[in-house]
Amino acid sequence: MTTKAVSASTLKVGSYLVIDGAACKVSSIQISRPGKHGHAKMRIEGSGLIDGRKRVIVMPGHDNVDVPIVEKKTAQVLSIQGNKANVMDSETYETFDLTIPDELKDSCVGGVNVLYWKILEDKVMKQVKGGE
Repeated sequence: MTTKAVSASTLKVGSYLVIDGAACKVSSIQISRPGKHGHAKMRIEGSGLIDGRKRVIVMPGHDNVDVPIVEKKTAQVLSIQGNKANVMDSETYETFDLTIPDELKDSCVGGVNVLYWKILEDKVMKQVKGGE
């Protein structure tokens, strides 16, 4: 798992963090005022990068949170079977299967280059770069 720890108070809307073991994009942040003897609390709401589910976490503002390191890589499509594409990484020449998103089904054909994200342990196809 490739993550780094950052302070929760440095997060902004649009940044990434790990909530319940899933990589999420922050959609809203609410900060409560501290009490007489307490600390300010943060309510962070995010949507999953892979599944799109909404997740919420409440924590003290001075705590550290895990931020996923998103690697953006390119690969070439070797073959397509159903909604899976067998691709080869452009740098490491490793071959693996990626699920083709619905919006890319028409443009994803054999021989084209695709942009994929490696997030935590998952690989997600994001964009078709075009044919050669």
